[in-house]
Amino acid sequence: MIYHLIRELVRLSAHIFYRHIEVVGLENIPREGATIFFGNHPNSLLDPALITAFGERKLHFMAKDSLFSKPLLNILLANMGAVPIKRRQDQAQGELKNESAFEALYQLLRRGGAMGIFPEGISHNQAHLAELKTGAARIALEMKRQGVEIKLIPCGLTYLTRDRFRSSVLIQFGEPISIINNEEHNARSLTDLMERHLRALTINAESWAEITLLDTVRRLYQPSKITIEERVELARRFTTHYPTIKHHPEVVQLATHVQAYQDHLFLLGLRDRDMSVNLKASKLFFRSLRHLTLSLIWLPLALLGSPLHFPIAYILGHGSRVIAPRKDVIATTKFIAGFLLLNGLYLAIGLLVWYAGWGLWSALVPPLLALSGFACLKLAERGRALLKTLWVWSKCITARRTIIELRAERRALRDEIHQAVNRYIPADIERLFYTETTQTEHQQNAD
Repeated sequence: MIYHLIRELVRLSAHIFYRHIEVVGLENIPREGATIFFGNHPNSLLDPALITAFGERKLHFMAKDSLFSKPLLNILLANMGAVPIKRRQDQAQGELKNESAFEALYQLLRRGGAMGIFPEGISHNQAHLAELKTGAARIALEMKRQGVEIKLIPCGLTYLTRDRFRSSVLIQFGEPISIINNEEHNARSLTDLMERHLRALTINAESWAEITLLDTVRRLYQPSKITIEERVELARRFTTHYPTIKHHPEVVQLATHVQAYQDHLFLLGLRDRDMSVNLKASKLFFRSLRHLTLSLIWLPLALLGSPLHFPIAYILGHGSRVIAPRKDVIATTKFIAGFLLLNGLYLAIGLLVWYAGWGLWSALVPPLLALSGFACLKLAERGRALLKTLWVWSKCITARRTIIELRAERRALRDEIHQAVNRYIPADIERLFYTETTQTEHQQNAD
């Protein structure tokens, strides 16, 4: 009961922390039987939290033993069934003694349970998968040797903005891997197979600069409205095939043009999405009016909670970057600190109201505070959107000629990118969609 309560709280908190969570591939998850979930590990404790919350199986994750030394985390991890494991990189010397941990996992799988593991071994801030360790493969092969039928489920996690509050995340559960017989695989070959499945669900590039460049290319190429899954798949295709063609003179020149376009936008304080919409003054006026109206709707309830929530939001937003030990744990720090601090305060204020003699009415205080916190969140989002719209509007007035030139440059870049994609797209890849330019060229080729 505690496990399911915590999971529902994490699910609710995740929907507050992220603006949009898209889950794909739930049909690939077996409803019963021994199962190992393995995923990429870009965002510390948020990774197992999201897979647990949306994976539709009761999961027992392996977690480094040092996490259990922290009192609050120890309580949370113990109630979630996490299994402490010693890692080689955390041990100065001596033999690793994980026999009891592995035996606990073996017993779990023999009972038809499900476990989770991150074969990269440690959360990181790289732009690509780290080399996978063989631990998950060795567990699976041992289970097969004992006669236990087991499935391995790849879990791809893609955070559109890794450490930003109210960003979006895509959770993909890939097709299961089955072990037909032990003679077919050893630990290394099975790990290599797992890596291929995981790469098919993740975005991997040589550097973050390359990802930033290709993200602009992706935005210029794609239709106006696509799902997060399509957006991530398109980004994955660009990052997968770009290294094979980036030395072609035509591609080098195109990349230079895209970079110059990015730099020009940066100097104006704009982004490509500002160029991709109709920038007529009348449309910007009505957009500003809409944001202002919605802000005023949320304002009365937000005023109730603003003395509590806005200072906490400021502290979490700025303080998490100071206290987080690494960049890959900034979002986890925000999530856990916000979850514990806000829920603790809601409960404490409710108890104070009860102590003051309000009786059962005090039970309404925590949910009312939570609702006011949500109103503060919506007010802040609408306020930022209003300021951004006014900023773009001001640029359209003060830099009208530059905006016109940038939009013309954008159209030219789109045509260049479409031509490059049509020229270099591998023959064995099925297109995600046909854009107007692609449809025209396709029709001309057919004629």
